[in-house]
Amino acid sequence: MKRKLTIVFVIITLAFLALIGRLTYINAVSGDSYAKIVLSQQAYDSAVLPYRRGDITDRNGTILSTSTKVYNLILDVFIMLSTEEDSVTQTVTELCASFPDLDETEIRAYINKKPDSRYHILLEDLSYDEIQGFVEKMNDDENYPNIAGVWFENEYIRQYTYPTLAANVVGFTNSDGTAMAGIESSYDDVLTGINGREYGYLNADSDVEPTVIPATDGNTVVSTLDINIQSVVEKKIKAFNEAHAGAYRKDDDGSSNTAVIVMDPDNGEILAMAQYPSFDLSNPRDLSGYYDADEIAAMSDEEELNALNEIWQNFCISKTYEPGSTAKVFTISGALDSGTCDGTETYYCDGYQKIADTTIKCSHTSGHGMLTFSGALEQSCNDALMQIAMAMGKESFCHYQNVFNFGLRTTIDLPGEALTSSLIYNEENMGPVDLATNSFGQNFNCTMVQVASAFSSVINGGNYYQPHVMKKIVDPDGNTVETFNPVLLRETVSNETSDYLREYLYQTVERGTAVPAQVKGYTIGGKTGTGEKVPRDKQNYLVSFIGFAPVDDPEVVVYVVIDEPNDENQAQSSFATELAQEIFSEILPYMNIFPTEE
Repeated sequence: MKRKLTIVFVIITLAFLALIGRLTYINAVSGDSYAKIVLSQQAYDSAVLPYRRGDITDRNGTILSTSTKVYNLILDVFIMLSTEEDSVTQTVTELCASFPDLDETEIRAYINKKPDSRYHILLEDLSYDEIQGFVEKMNDDENYPNIAGVWFENEYIRQYTYPTLAANVVGFTNSDGTAMAGIESSYDDVLTGINGREYGYLNADSDVEPTVIPATDGNTVVSTLDINIQSVVEKKIKAFNEAHAGAYRKDDDGSSNTAVIVMDPDNGEILAMAQYPSFDLSNPRDLSGYYDADEIAAMSDEEELNALNEIWQNFCISKTYEPGSTAKVFTISGALDSGTCDGTETYYCDGYQKIADTTIKCSHTSGHGMLTFSGALEQSCNDALMQIAMAMGKESFCHYQNVFNFGLRTTIDLPGEALTSSLIYNEENMGPVDLATNSFGQNFNCTMVQVASAFSSVINGGNYYQPHVMKKIVDPDGNTVETFNPVLLRETVSNETSDYLREYLYQTVERGTAVPAQVKGYTIGGKTGTGEKVPRDKQNYLVSFIGFAPVDDPEVVVYVVIDEPNDENQAQSSFATELAQEIFSEILPYMNIFPTEE
């Protein structure tokens, strides 16, 4: 037995000697490389360095949406309990002294309940000024030697300089950073950056060797919006609705919706796009402005989401409607451009047309009498327009509907643009009555941005530009990354036709249905619209006006739509015309467009 034990001992001893020899050899030959592997595995938890989301500004650099750095107060209980015995007392005492919202009893209860906790958020979204006092204490080892287990986590929150201004155009982000609506959504990939990371490993001396991969901040989107024009538009819209609130329907606003587009006709830039009611970007899920507390409490999750989506929608691009008499501009333009008419024709209006056993009345039921070609537009005569459309024929009429992009998207760079292809007629399904009603803007649907873009092409020489809200993209260092050059999508009418229409529309404001749009000293052209809504029971109307200035060289288009104005007589296009006049009166001087007439 002794011999066997001796042999086993010798074998074990030799094995240990062999192992020691092997380890000595490995250390001598490959020690450095293995040391690196071991050290690399001694990592401490890495920290995410959040990127800063890019800003959204107006065309002049005024910030509309920005990201501000904030700090979360983090408690590391494990570290706190691993240090000096009185760390808990001093740390908790100074925390509650520096941050009044904290409750000492709750903090101590959490420490006792979860002694191994490494990450507990005590407070969120603190500003630099709010944390500065405690940070100074953390760095003051002489007076506060036992503060431990507390650190600050950096984050960014989205803030809106003007929370209710251009809300449906700017859009917003959720608390998790998800972009919702507007520019925030359509240019999310531009505004979004890349998170960085800070990490390290312990070296041979047990010191941390840090490695930092910095975050890449998002780019800034410079929009085509002009905050001053946008402010004027929203001020005028709000004033209209406040003036008409409860005027007829006692519990209602001044309208179901009032919306305005201000556009540069020479390049498709959107200078302003507004609607009422709107919402607050800083609190986009607040429905209290639209529903009472009982209504909100009774909503299911789905009903609440539908209600939110309704207020988040951009009326100017997402809502479809029958345009009414503003569409007569396109019928007249098509008739001239196709050669169907040369502008010398006359038409007799007796107040109606009988088409295929259907009597379709003019808005002036007693009849306008004899009208010239331009007079048909000036007086907004349905009878004359039906005669013009019949002369064109459905093939030519449908062709120009397509030329003016009705039924197609404008491809504006905002989310949620409605597709209206199923809401207009084509040659196969258009009958005589459809042709007649379409000629004066009824019985087909469109969006505001479609009408504004098509109208701009009529008065700018026939160039249909893609409407857009992005002017350029700028990197965090201020360098221009991309500039939006005007995109000419098509040519709609000839220069000659455009010249005629500018004159016709000028006369419409001077002596026709749009006289209330006149601005002293300026040449304004434009067209009114009154659309009877379905069901056609003469109860609900959508009234509108689209105009431009100056007439000889158009620089700005203003399109106003008022859906169901709160008035006993809704069918008054003057509601929209007068609102447009007020907008023109303020923005023309601001845009350095000077008066040209006595």
